[in-house]
Amino acid sequence: SMKEVVLRHYSGVKEEQRPLPDLILIDGGIGQLGAAMDALRELGLSRIDIIALAKAKGEKEERVFLPGRKNPVILKPSSPATHVLQLIRDEAHRFAITYHRNLRSRALLSSKLDGIPGVGPAKRRDLLRYFGSIDALAEASEEELQRVGGVGPQTAREIHKALASSN
Repeated sequence: SMKEVVLRHYSGVKEEQRPLPDLILIDGGIGQLGAAMDALRELGLSRIDIIALAKAKGEKEERVFLPGRKNPVILKPSSPATHVLQLIRDEAHRFAITYHRNLRSRALLSSKLDGIPGVGPAKRRDLLRYFGSIDALAEASEEELQRVGGVGPQTAREIHKALASSN
């Protein structure tokens, strides 16, 4: 839920004493705004400004929900403010999609490498760091795999076999 996401994120920000934002933009309507505000209040961060951006079903106009206001501010599609808010939302969506795609890829890689003697969590991390991406790791030759510290010919053969069988 929105409240859980905001609680988890901003409790970490607060705990690590990272800088707080001037404004939080929530993708959703009045309900999402309320949930996020509850979370911030619980964390003692209610001083942070927060708004919610939503598009009404079948409508072109964006609606901006503000704390303490029952009715949203309606933004025209051609408004520069609308454009900026949409760009921010689109970038947040792109970031979230990429993050979740990477999580799935890493989980898949972990499962493919599970059970290979000599390849534990640290070696998986080293392999990913060295090759930069899961795709590059999957395309690596046995010789290239051996360039990673601690990966000998037998381990490289097993890694190559495990990744090749899944492509």
